[in-house]
Amino acid sequence: MLAAVHGLLRFLLQAAAIAVLILLAGIVVYAVIMRKLGSSLVWYDEVAAILLVWLTYFGAAYAALNRAHLGFSGTLFALAPLPRTLVFAASEVITVVFFGLVAWYGYLILDILGNETLVSIPWLTYATVHSIIPIGAGLFIIAQLVSLPVAWRRVNERRSFEDEEIADAVAHAEDVSDGGSRRAA
Repeated sequence: MLAAVHGLLRFLLQAAAIAVLILLAGIVVYAVIMRKLGSSLVWYDEVAAILLVWLTYFGAAYAALNRAHLGFSGTLFALAPLPRTLVFAASEVITVVFFGLVAWYGYLILDILGNETLVSIPWLTYATVHSIIPIGAGLFIIAQLVSLPVAWRRVNERRSFEDEEIADAVAHAEDVSDGGSRRAA
């Protein structure tokens, strides 16, 4: 069940990030063409910055799901089992509480912003633009919790995500260099 949720969340975060990235790239290309034609877009700077923020939040949640954020597994694994477990649990609680606060206060900000709109795009409200704060923080918390059981097991086994990625890459490289003979065997 949890693997299915992980897979679905991974797909949704990838799709959201790719969609925002494609939209951002399209707008940048369009803005460059328009500028070359002598007709600069008044809304380009605001929209590009907003899309970059949205992309960052989706990417951060995706990285959390894959436990790809900066970590100190060498330091953590150097600890004895009980302190290692306590430090890991404390770091997880701190992360969830921090992003819970970001989500809560991000939500409160939306009400304060009300119906104020962007200067260059009067139909787009600041509340819509800033809604990524509670959405992104909520997605980060969900991603962190969905990936927690695997992370917990790996910490107890002293296996980091990076170690597994390196082992997979080495196995893939060996498989390719053998002409795929390992797959056939």
